[in-house]
Amino acid sequence: MGAVYATVDDLSSYWRTMTSDEQTRAAVLLESVSAELRIIATSVNKDLDDMIADSDDYGMLVKAVVMDTVARILNQSTTGEAMSQISESAMGYTQSGTYLVPGGGSTILNRDLKRLKLKKQQVSSVEVWDYGQDA
Repeated sequence: MGAVYATVDDLSSYWRTMTSDEQTRAAVLLESVSAELRIIATSVNKDLDDMIADSDDYGMLVKAVVMDTVARILNQSTTGEAMSQISESAMGYTQSGTYLVPGGGSTILNRDLKRLKLKKQQVSSVEVWDYGQDA
């Protein structure tokens, strides 16, 4: 088992005071989100622990991403399903929305991975015509 990048006390200071049930759940979530980040880093040929060892600032950023993710999950479970977008109408009785974390779970957002430099835009192309030597 690898390092856990934030503690329950860190999360309480960063986010808010938690109930004992939330603290228990937070401890498990902090561990699983840390492991998930390590696996994502490995999948893009990076070693997260080495990157943290090279820079204290990067270590603080990893800690913030872990705490943001866990706080988002805990907030969703205590306040109901968090929506990233919602639309309402009146007389036609229409309401629609997009869930921030559909289905729950520990979803690390793309913007978090970009902050950690674990996800970048890729540029690729496909040659449609063959400009061979015959021309």
